[in-house]
Amino acid sequence: MLTDACNHAPHDTSPPSGNAMTHDFDHDPPHRNRGDDASRQVDLFDKSPPPWELVAAEETAIARVVFSQSPHGPYDYAIPDAIRSHIQPGSRVRVPLGRRRGGTMGWCIHVDMAGKSRHKLREISELLDEEPLCDPALVRLVLWIAHYYQAPAGQVFDTLIPSSVRSSAGTKQKTYFRADPKDLTEEIVAGLSPKQQAVARMLLAANAPMTAAQISIQVGCTEDPIRRLHKKGLLSSERRREQNSGMTTRWQINDGEAEKTHHLTDSQSDALKQINQAVESEKTKVMLLHGVTGSGKTEVYIRAIEHLVKFGRGAIVLVPEISLTPQTRGRFERRFDSVAVLHSQMTPAERHFQWQRIRSGEVQVVIGPRSAVFAPLPKLGLIIIDEEHDGSFKQDTQPRYHARKVAIARANSLGIPVLLGSATPSLESWHATRTGHAERLSLPDRVRDRAMPDVQLVDMRIKDDRTVGAISRPLHQAVQETIHENGQCILLLNRRGFATTIQCPSCGHVVACPDCDMPLTHHRDGGKAMCHYCDFCIATPPWCPACRFDGIRYGGLGTQKLEVEVKARFPNANVARMDSDTMRRPGSHQKVLSAFRSGKIDILLGTQMIAKGLDFPNVLLVGVINADSALHFPDFRAAERTFQLVTQVAGRTGRGDRGGRVIVQTYSPEHPAIQAASRHDYIGFAEDELVNRKKYNYPPWGSVARIIIRGTEEETTERIAEELVGRIEATRDLLKHEIRILGPAPPPIARLRGKFRFHALLQCPESGPLGETIRRACQDFRIPEKDDVQYVVDIDPMDML
Repeated sequence: MLTDACNHAPHDTSPPSGNAMTHDFDHDPPHRNRGDDASRQVDLFDKSPPPWELVAAEETAIARVVFSQSPHGPYDYAIPDAIRSHIQPGSRVRVPLGRRRGGTMGWCIHVDMAGKSRHKLREISELLDEEPLCDPALVRLVLWIAHYYQAPAGQVFDTLIPSSVRSSAGTKQKTYFRADPKDLTEEIVAGLSPKQQAVARMLLAANAPMTAAQISIQVGCTEDPIRRLHKKGLLSSERRREQNSGMTTRWQINDGEAEKTHHLTDSQSDALKQINQAVESEKTKVMLLHGVTGSGKTEVYIRAIEHLVKFGRGAIVLVPEISLTPQTRGRFERRFDSVAVLHSQMTPAERHFQWQRIRSGEVQVVIGPRSAVFAPLPKLGLIIIDEEHDGSFKQDTQPRYHARKVAIARANSLGIPVLLGSATPSLESWHATRTGHAERLSLPDRVRDRAMPDVQLVDMRIKDDRTVGAISRPLHQAVQETIHENGQCILLLNRRGFATTIQCPSCGHVVACPDCDMPLTHHRDGGKAMCHYCDFCIATPPWCPACRFDGIRYGGLGTQKLEVEVKARFPNANVARMDSDTMRRPGSHQKVLSAFRSGKIDILLGTQMIAKGLDFPNVLLVGVINADSALHFPDFRAAERTFQLVTQVAGRTGRGDRGGRVIVQTYSPEHPAIQAASRHDYIGFAEDELVNRKKYNYPPWGSVARIIIRGTEEETTERIAEELVGRIEATRDLLKHEIRILGPAPPPIARLRGKFRFHALLQCPESGPLGETIRRACQDFRIPEKDDVQYVVDIDPMDML
């Protein structure tokens, strides 16, 4: 066994289970004084050794280490004397593991200088960090995430510390030389060659370490005299890893937005007062800033951080989309001296540079998507999550954390407030304000008393309102009028590509992905057919691959096809498209948004990345091409997502003095979500939807977990899925927990990336019993390698496909 080979006993680093996390907003995990609880051992085989063995156990310094790759640990290692004074939790170490040649990198999570072990422990080979990459509070956060989301702690560390930081991207080793007057007396210097004398006298006068390049420039010599002096032992040297000088950032400060100032409304002032009181209290508090689109939420954020900075503390601002980063960065750059941005389009060197700036304490505000919740601000005082309802705050790979829940857990650990902001809050956040887990701050009106835009629903089932193509007559006419008035338009279609299906009208064959149960999407750019789930790509077939019929047909509508239609209908308008196909290059978001703000673009069309948070005063019209694209998905959040998307994109207009209007094309105009969005009625929608959710105990009334089982053989995968769910049912009955289990059954996408898939949905009134049941059932569940089957536990899932 691996445990025997390593001579270590495995331990469970998970905090004790309980009902603390029934809601996102409970104030329990992880407290500042619970680090020891987080590393409690739960040995399955010998829990309590005899007293005489403990007495005989040898006292030694022990470090507990976890790994990102299997086996994940934790395992205990002896700490060599040479690094005892340096090693701390959060440090990376290299250790022997099993029979692997060479050392394995791991993360230290606990240090016990007076530990006892009944086994002879192997020693740590090397300490990789002079200073820990995680402070104690972040280590506690890692252990909480590993426990709650049931992910290996080593993988959580790898998520928390960017790979660019772990690899020291953008840095290089430099050797510094120093002269000591004790070694370089005047007699010794006098006996050196002229060049060596010059080097020695210069270093003695400088009384500071310098690189060979610096010395050569100062003295006007080659590096040879320096090397000779060092070889003689007359110069001491030390190696340092440093950031390359001249680090450039490839983005501008903002997207060209003009600075706007205004006096706070009464609602803004009241909200700001309550936020400042929460900051000054130095206690954890969750606040939901519910403000209609255009109500000035960002100004409240900025004023709150200005108050915070007076106390020498910093803030993290999370935004859902990269497209929001230039605008948000610009607004904060104009008001604060030091702002750092973290996002996926940065080079590794840039990301590492910004991370080190944040860690050093020179940054006041950190802006970024979900991963910025881990930013190592040494004096963090406030976490803000803008557009907190957005699904992108949920990670879709292991560890599958939600930034909102992690932010609240981190705030609990530090005793600081969390501010959530949205015009369409998630039902979890809204429910939390009703149950006392969060406080609601309201901004019911737009700034300067601007009216909310009028929303017109176009029933696409009525042929009189349709023209050939994606744009109805009312929308076509409205776009023409807007361009004539020198206004700008935003058109939303949440489907990228040109055509969503490629089908033969002769034999009915649909060109599909060989690895997924999904049709390929035709992309006109490059003439390719792509799978949007696994990125499989082929040249678009000119004839049917099955029957060779050359009249193959492209069906469905994507943003590329909409762009072609818009350019044909409005030839005099400048059109730009924003989706993940056109926004691949760094800085591309900012380039398009800057051109749109400056008026160089008349019509901006794209996917949901243009639907939220952006502020363009000259936008007079918003058109939603198909409001039903996600309305009928087999997902209990489908109505909520549709309402949020339509409401958010509608809020992009009417932000200037000329007002605005919205046209929503839909095949389901009578649907409650569409109706509520047309009235800008969030409260009405939320109350109705909460009633519907309560019938089935869906969140926020209960907790949900999803288990996905995937494998190469369908029958084997189904058998293991049934076996795993059977163990969960048995564990549930043993623990007497009230858990409803649905499945296993094939999900809507039954085959993905070459793997057959089955899933099961688990529902429970509270998250503690749900997590405990899954943890106990999966604790010793092993799948033979020959079966090639894996399973994933997704706590609080956002995706049911």
